[in-house]
Amino acid sequence: MASTEGLVPITRTYLASYYDKYPFPPISDDVSRLTAELRSMSADFRMNSMLPEGERLLVQEAESQAPHKIDENMWKNREQIEEILFLLESSHWPKELQQQSTAIDADLASILCRLKDKFQNTLKILEFFQSRNSEFVFNTVMTYLPQDFRGSLIRQQRERSERNKQAEVDALANSGGSIRDRYALLWKQQMERRRQLAQLGSATGVYKTLVKYLVGVPQVLLDFVRQINDDQGPMEEQRHRYGPPLYSLTQMVLNIRLFLSLWWWCFEAREVQRHQISILEEAVAVYTSEFERFIKFIGEVFANSPFFIAAEEAGSIEARKNYDYKEISVPAGKTYEVSLTVESINSYIAWDFSLVPGKLYMDIGFSVEYINPSGQKTLILPYQRYESDQGNFCTIMAGSYKLIWDNSYSSFFKKALRYKVDCIPPVLEPGSSGTEVAGCEEL
Repeated sequence: MASTEGLVPITRTYLASYYDKYPFPPISDDVSRLTAELRSMSADFRMNSMLPEGERLLVQEAESQAPHKIDENMWKNREQIEEILFLLESSHWPKELQQQSTAIDADLASILCRLKDKFQNTLKILEFFQSRNSEFVFNTVMTYLPQDFRGSLIRQQRERSERNKQAEVDALANSGGSIRDRYALLWKQQMERRRQLAQLGSATGVYKTLVKYLVGVPQVLLDFVRQINDDQGPMEEQRHRYGPPLYSLTQMVLNIRLFLSLWWWCFEAREVQRHQISILEEAVAVYTSEFERFIKFIGEVFANSPFFIAAEEAGSIEARKNYDYKEISVPAGKTYEVSLTVESINSYIAWDFSLVPGKLYMDIGFSVEYINPSGQKTLILPYQRYESDQGNFCTIMAGSYKLIWDNSYSSFFKKALRYKVDCIPPVLEPGSSGTEVAGCEEL
């Protein structure tokens, strides 16, 4: 488990100085020029025509501003590339073109195949980037989590969640859902991940249970996942710095798709001029080249960007204090007890404690016992002296549990104890029934 001592989450101010080291070379002026030409050609197709509903929606989308988020634009580009690849499949060409009855049709078919190859290559690069970036973020976060069964629990929960999400996408595709429907679902899932990250950082929702379970999760990590995607949080600097060129590319690919869609729609009624095909070829070449360049660039920025920085570097006077822990004094010859009422089996009791550094006498007795309704006691964790300890166990009986810190063996010296104790009900998937909360009461 990597240490987070003295660290704070990255701030927008810090990211601004970090991004100064990574200026993005401006995208080609050809992007705006070709986008405008594509938009003009599409307008010619629409003149004096009543468009089908699908094409009308596409016109509205192409004329709207791009979303103000880097990842949403990445998904939007991926969606449009897949839509374009669908249109470029020979089986989806206009019937007249599929027959290739003339030399002109055969030449056009050859051009379309080359365009398809370019988009397929760009799609592979984008898919690899998104997959690698997701794994990088997750694995980096995991280095700051306890490297024991708790980390394994997080991985297992993530894998189960991702399998369930993929099953949703597969079910939608198998039921005849469109590419648009599939990407709407994918983005909804992405926003759900973001919402759950915020819940994890704030210890709310389903993660209220999980954070309590993960005694020892650094507070700085929870702060990071809570604030990283805030509208005015650190990522706003990224959107401000690198968003505009990406947004221009999003508009470009939307207009490429719009032109192809309208062309197919009126293929038999309107003949496309050679110069218009040349504009389409140039647009595809510029888009794929510039978008791949952006992906490579932003991948390097992400790979080198830190999650945490020294408090001093962030301009903090001192590192954050963790207010989740309590500090008490156990007098000489006395014990200190915490009683927990567990309302369901398969709950967890977890603890993390240490004697406050700087004191001379650095050990204290610790044990855990169960008390049944008739008052009979059963030892769960045998008495042992510790300087510090972190542990947990799964309950097999509902009822009362008592954690005991014992300083009775000391005749003269009190012990300053810093501790955190939690009752954690069984981790349930959303929608499952069962006890939501196990009560905790200190005596």
